[in-house]
Amino acid sequence: MQFIDFEVFHYDWLCVIVNPNVDDEVVIVNDRDVLIDYYQKNNNDIWIGFNIRHYDQYIFKAILIGLEPKQVNDWIIVQDRAGWEFDSRFRDIPLNFYDVMNATDRGLKYYEGSMGNDIRESSVPFHIPFRLTQAQIDETVKYCTHDVEQTMEVFSRRIDDFNAHIGLLKMFNLPLSDISKTKVQLSAKILDARKRRYNDEFDIDVPPTLDIKRYTEVMDWYLDESNYDYTKSLNITIAGVPHTFGWGGVHGAIPNYMGEGNYINMDVASLYPSLMIRYDLISRSCHAEKFKEIVDARLKYKAEKNPLQAPLKIVINGTYGASKDKNNPLYDPRQANRVCVYGQLLLLDLIEHLEDAGAEIIQSNTDGVLVRMPDDYQGGIDKFYSDIDNVAHEWEIRTGLNLEFDEYCKVFQGDVNNYLIVAEDGHYKSKGAYVKELSDLDYDLAIVNEAVVENLLNDTPISKTVNNCNELYKFQLVKRISAKYANLIYNGKMLNEKTVRVFASIRREDTTLYKRHKNGRIQKVEGTPDHCFIVNENVHDMPIPSILDKRWYIAEAERRIVKFKNNDRRLF
Repeated sequence: MQFIDFEVFHYDWLCVIVNPNVDDEVVIVNDRDVLIDYYQKNNNDIWIGFNIRHYDQYIFKAILIGLEPKQVNDWIIVQDRAGWEFDSRFRDIPLNFYDVMNATDRGLKYYEGSMGNDIRESSVPFHIPFRLTQAQIDETVKYCTHDVEQTMEVFSRRIDDFNAHIGLLKMFNLPLSDISKTKVQLSAKILDARKRRYNDEFDIDVPPTLDIKRYTEVMDWYLDESNYDYTKSLNITIAGVPHTFGWGGVHGAIPNYMGEGNYINMDVASLYPSLMIRYDLISRSCHAEKFKEIVDARLKYKAEKNPLQAPLKIVINGTYGASKDKNNPLYDPRQANRVCVYGQLLLLDLIEHLEDAGAEIIQSNTDGVLVRMPDDYQGGIDKFYSDIDNVAHEWEIRTGLNLEFDEYCKVFQGDVNNYLIVAEDGHYKSKGAYVKELSDLDYDLAIVNEAVVENLLNDTPISKTVNNCNELYKFQLVKRISAKYANLIYNGKMLNEKTVRVFASIRREDTTLYKRHKNGRIQKVEGTPDHCFIVNENVHDMPIPSILDKRWYIAEAERRIVKFKNNDRRLF
């Protein structure tokens, strides 16, 4: 494996390459011959980078064929054009690359910040209109090397993704060059998809097994041609709970709900793949039988706890998404829409029957429903479980889908996207920015999350959790501006960095953080304290400074927890 990163200026370019297998680091500055030689000696290896798919591979190939990398850089960065459009010869240069960056990622610097690492930028501007001095080259090499090392750190935390990718190549005897394909591209190739044109995108029907008697308005909404618009949705009360049905999934929840009792969470196992097989909704551009074979094989491997299930899961999950991608051979919007509509209507079917059985509906989402036994349920808990089991069994037999069950005893719910549900043994399931479990690559205001969760689970006072914490890392808030903005502004000065690590400050002379739009408009960076200080160095093991304003974090946690506790501020 070769981890690589390029830096491009008006009259200079450089790259840093690290091969962790041999603990080797190579720095190449303005020397095309050396780069060509290194490429030729290692062209059968896997080249790994962050955003290598959209940027570095084209800079690499441009230099190899003798083009000016600055022209390609500006084509991609300034003109916002796809690299492959610049020169057709790019496709003739083999490069087995793997991109550590996912489609929804916020940039390498954001992850460096989340991990608590140094996020300071080089002071050498990319628009410098003359050749770099040796000192500037040395500084750029230092920061480029740092970014390669950070790419390796992110890669190590996403190693399962890479292993699954490699697993697909081995399992289906695909060439190593296919390592450069995205997951949905691999899915299309494995399923032998051939791109076809369709003109029946909204040829909508309903599942033949559907048994809805009371909430037929939802079914009628999907069959009404005036609603064949992806921006439209239906807001309706179902079982006393506000719900929204649209073209992407159903969502419903009692807002600001807190309760204890006997709860059952029912999730449909592998909803979309199951629908695609049971109701023949697989993309018409591929071989349906092959998809079914892959699903069966994955279920077998999963039951055996065989790691081969992971790469198969990529194909299965990628197939639905690819059917909505116009650039993918699996594109089939009618089938994608039917999968979505079938799933929502069949879940509504289940909700209606659960309501008829006397269950309280607490929440529903695209593939599941959470219900509670009413306190006055006739027959008690055993009868409730029996009745719910009968409803579920009938629904499973009729629809051909399978339900998975979990029991809980306590629920804190802001809305369908923010909740924490607790089981008798203390383990819990959470969703939403305020209560989710954080990771090294997603570590903002960890102390606030911790304080909220501790208060919900154990009634621990917010102030106790915050004041007892002595890890500066947990107080960080990492902020990054998008390409729409020219720069960040702090204490009246324009910052060199696009990504910064912010902390609340007790000093009134410390300003808030602002961002300047390219049109000149200045606005506050959302979510930041009115008074803050910035630490862009590595914050691991860094002591908490006396200027840290812990009161701001307490107030932020209290503001968030109101969403989960029926606005009862006495619970703080």
